[in-house]
Amino acid sequence: MLIDSHCHLNFPDFKDDLDEVIKNAGNNGVSQMLSICTKLSEYEEIKQIAANYDNVFCTVGVHPHEAENHAEVKAENLVALANYDKCIGLGETGLDYFYENSPREIQKNLFLEHIKAAQETDLPVIIHTRSADEDTIDIINTQNFRGLLHCFSTDYKVAESALDNGLYISISGIVTFKKAEELREAVKKIPLERLLVETDAPYLAPIPMRGKRNEPAFTKHTAEFVAELKGVSFEELARITTKNFYTLFSKINKG
Repeated sequence: MLIDSHCHLNFPDFKDDLDEVIKNAGNNGVSQMLSICTKLSEYEEIKQIAANYDNVFCTVGVHPHEAENHAEVKAENLVALANYDKCIGLGETGLDYFYENSPREIQKNLFLEHIKAAQETDLPVIIHTRSADEDTIDIINTQNFRGLLHCFSTDYKVAESALDNGLYISISGIVTFKKAEELREAVKKIPLERLLVETDAPYLAPIPMRGKRNEPAFTKHTAEFVAELKGVSFEELARITTKNFYTLFSKINKG
């Protein structure tokens, strides 16, 4: 049993065949999926997808690309929106200085509002970080919250900071890419007890599906690859990452 800990099932890529995508996930051993919110205007649609499928859960939050359009959002707004039984996390939020679609200060402020909401609700924060290592590390080191680094692909020092502060790390199909040698070395160092796997579908399809629309079923390819990197069986990797998911997203156990 595998869990895709990060996908975007509301995106237009899935509008014509979502039933088939969900079915295909199950046929490939992916028993549950977490559909991630990137802006508040899509939350109702994400909630509806979670309501329609027993094995889909959701989050609420604002991606750093969308931060400028959500500058007024406060922790109390996120807390209220998260009061839905299948909403089990906050985000994705964080810092993206690669594209810098929103001013850095607004990104940081909104990241902190998500953390405040997490502290109030005990929900984990899903962190997106790109080209923002130092500021991400600073926030992780100075705030006390539960969460994970999603789609980890940055410097190991960020992973080290996350691990030191009790966070989890989620690995996507990027780990299978030819040029991702540095990431593969980092994954070897991350304890199995802190690892999750994800697709970030519809993006970042792993080898051998590179170039195709990514979907939750492809979690299997990433999990097989990570198992080999870690020197464990696929079954063991699946068991441990699933256990880690339930430990982190503990609201799912209380539903």
